Parts: sequence; structure tokens; C-alpha cells
Amino acid sequence: MIKVKNEQQVLQEGLRVLFMNMEPSKVTRFWAACNSGSGDYLELKEELLGQESVASLYAKVLEFQELQHEV
Repeated sequence: MIKVKNEQQVLQEGLRVLFMNMEPSKVTRFWAACNSGSGDYLELKEELLGQESVASLYAKVLEFQELQHEV
């Protein structure tokens, strides 16, 4: 049996892929450019980012950038 994902599940999976492969600031810019305008952003943000704060995300961006410079 094939399970078909609903729109919200597809968006969540897509954002997970983006966050795994892009730095957070670029994902945020991409998301803003798409301007989906549907769904519950706060619920999705909570699910994807949990207790992350701006400071913790910023630290991850810096760490990601440092790793990119080492390659």
C-alpha cells in the first residue's frame, strides 16, 4: 500500500532537507522568497527548530561557515 503525504508533511520534509544541506540563513531567505502564506508557521517552526533561539542558530551558522572554509 502506498501512503500519500499531505501538503504539510511534504513541506516539513522539504524544510528538513534544506536545513540539512544549507546554512540556516539561506533556508530562511529561501522560505521567505517562497512566501507560502499557508499553514501554521509557528507550529512548523516549533517542530523543526524546537527550543532553538536566535543565538543558538547564529552559533550554528558560524560553525557551518567555519566548516565550509576548512574544506
